[in-house]
Amino acid sequence: MSVPLPTGVGDLGNIDGDQIKTFKDFLISYNKLTEMCFTDCVSDFTSRNVKHGEDTCSLNCLEKFLKVNQRISQRFQEFQMLANENILAASKQGS
Repeated sequence: MSVPLPTGVGDLGNIDGDQIKTFKDFLISYNKLTEMCFTDCVSDFTSRNVKHGEDTCSLNCLEKFLKVNQRISQRFQEFQMLANENILAASKQGS
């Protein structure tokens, strides 16, 4: 039995190249983060259950990654604003 999809879902004609690139970049970052935290935090494969230390380590790893990513984004935004102000000031002096 198939379930009908809502209108627009599954219609790839509505997706533009920028959306695909953004999603691809997200998946690359997600996969890198997952691999990095897994490699750093999981070392014992003798149990099916996630151990408390592994769980704590992976949460800390994720939190650290997200904070660093947020800080880099803020600095980049500050840099862009400063660069735009400098361009605007230079164009006013040249007028």
